[in-house]
Amino acid sequence: MAAPPSQQPQFMTTGDIRTHPNDALIDNIEYDQIVVPDRKSWKNLFAYMGPGILVSIAYIDPGNFQTDLQAGAQYKYGLLWIILLASCAALVIQSLAANLGVVTGKHLSEHCRKEYPRVPNFLLWILAEVAIVACDIPEVIGTAFALNMLFRIPLWCGVLITGLSTLVLLLLQQYGVRKLEILITFLVLTIAGCFFVELGYAKPKSSQVLRGLFVPHLEGSGATKLAISLLGAMVMPHNLFLHSALVLSRKIPRSVYGIKEACRFYLIESGLALLVAFFINVSVISVSGAVCHSSSLEPDDLESCKNLDLNEASFLLKNVLGSWSSKLFAVALLASGQSSTITGTYAGQYVMQGFLDLRLKPWIRNFLTRCLAIVPSLVVALIGGSSGAGNLIIIASMILSFELPFALIPLLKFTSCKTKMGEYANSAAVRTRRLSNFILILVDHGT
Repeated sequence: MAAPPSQQPQFMTTGDIRTHPNDALIDNIEYDQIVVPDRKSWKNLFAYMGPGILVSIAYIDPGNFQTDLQAGAQYKYGLLWIILLASCAALVIQSLAANLGVVTGKHLSEHCRKEYPRVPNFLLWILAEVAIVACDIPEVIGTAFALNMLFRIPLWCGVLITGLSTLVLLLLQQYGVRKLEILITFLVLTIAGCFFVELGYAKPKSSQVLRGLFVPHLEGSGATKLAISLLGAMVMPHNLFLHSALVLSRKIPRSVYGIKEACRFYLIESGLALLVAFFINVSVISVSGAVCHSSSLEPDDLESCKNLDLNEASFLLKNVLGSWSSKLFAVALLASGQSSTITGTYAGQYVMQGFLDLRLKPWIRNFLTRCLAIVPSLVVALIGGSSGAGNLIIIASMILSFELPFALIPLLKFTSCKTKMGEYANSAAVRTRRLSNFILILVDHGT
């Protein structure tokens, strides 16, 4: 039986006072909880909508777009099944993170601080911060590329604007979590709308798209490497910390039924959000595949397809589908980069709070997190230009491949612990199945 609220507060608001060392550390967030009605009704699902949308942004960030573009350009629709596989694995992993926060009232980084000795905990914090920075770099660069495509702003200026605009948008926190969730939802729908329109004009053959989704096959070692990149780009370490914390923004009934309902509705909500992200990724690969394998492609455009990145994709779409297509791509990239940087900064706040129990003013935390990503992006943009920025995205992706186990192993450990999770702990069968998925992901990231 879950402890009553007085013994284990699920979420601390600004006015709360932490009186017990094991209480949740989130007592310095700028919004109060959203109260979930204590009733048995499917309408409660609407109260839970939001965290999954913020988490889904990591699956449609500029780094994912670059990998999607390369997959479509080189293998047409042949790697779409990887997106389906990765999305299913992502739903399982994200549900674990959500359940950890719902059942225990603490997020992943808080559990790490409590369970591990000081030195391992400090090392895990460093690795988590490096992962957030590595995740943030493609997002900052992607936004800078978009600003350059739309307004001809130099790349280095775009990097600075990205940092400042993110801090301004994060001011929405003081007006409540719902405002931030609505903003992110609007940006996700903007991304989806842009790529669905692109998809309509590119006109990929539906039969070939469906075959790519449901008939797994790899043609050559190059396809294998790109498939691993696709799978690796879909699972972000910082998302595990973020999701386990975001679910605490709801004040759920601490009864057995209330906790079960929260776990179930968060699973549904995450599934819907990841489904939208799945369709967006499929659209990007399909557009790239249809354009780069068109019979009427010019030699110069064909050459661009051989090494397609975010910057080249704009010129390619402009040449093949028209200037409006390039603008749509830039708008989608801008929405993706800006929303991703917001959630990345958000994750940085929870990681710093949980691992170090460090109390800083919100604007200071935001500023520090922003600087860690902007400084390397700015230096590369000034020295290496567009090509250097593109290479930095690849380096960041390689770092993320190394980082994932250091977030996933603690998550699997904590969600399998009956002391923490009680009856909600993973069963032996579930642990075996998820361990198999985990090993698969480790192999993919290590290859």
